[in-house]
Order: sequence, then C-alpha cells, then structure tokens
Amino acid sequence: MSEYFDRTADKTYTKVYKAETPDILAAFAAFDQAVFAAEGRAIPLKFRELIALAVGITTQCVYCIDAHSQNAVKAGATEAELAEAAWVATAIRAGGGYAHGRLAFKLADDASPHQH
Repeated sequence: MSEYFDRTADKTYTKVYKAETPDILAAFAAFDQAVFAAEGRAIPLKFRELIALAVGITTQCVYCIDAHSQNAVKAGATEAELAEAAWVATAIRAGGGYAHGRLAFKLADDASPHQH
C-alpha cells in the first residue's frame, strides 16, 4: 500500500456501507445534502464549503480537503479565500495546542510534592 488516498479506488469501498448499513448511509447522505444544499440556508454555500475546508484541514482529513476545496471553488471561492480558510484552520489548531498546553501545568499540580 504505497498511497492511502486514491480518489477512484477508495470510493469502491462504499459498497461495504451499502451492504452492511444502508439505512445509516442513506441518513448520512440526506444529512450531508441538507447541510450543503445550494439554496435555503442562512450561510451561503461558498462560506459553508470554506468552513468545511477549514475543519478538514484542522482534522487533517485528506478526503474533506479534496472535496471541500473543489466544492468551495465551484461555489465561487478564490485562491485567496482558500488560503485564508487554511490560515484560520492553522490558527485554531495552534490556539488549541496553546490553550490545552495550559492544562499540563494544571494537571501536573496533582503530581507536585508541594500539593500534597
């Protein structure tokens, strides 16, 4: 297995979901279609796609990055908007590391001989 990401081949494994959990797959597909409906939402599709791209970057999901970067462009996003979405994701991920890093100090107090 030299590549874990293959746009074409990976989609063939959807057959397992179709065979084993078709009801859940259908519910997920309906949910996803509602979230990314072209019309009828308060947030325009381009911005929902940019949000999804940023989340995909933050979670490091190559499939999300692939789909939502393309969908954002199809919805009218520019390269500058893709770049800013990537930087927003980067800032949030770095900020999470900073904020949760403070927990190390708080939780380390439990092991400190000065606390007992």
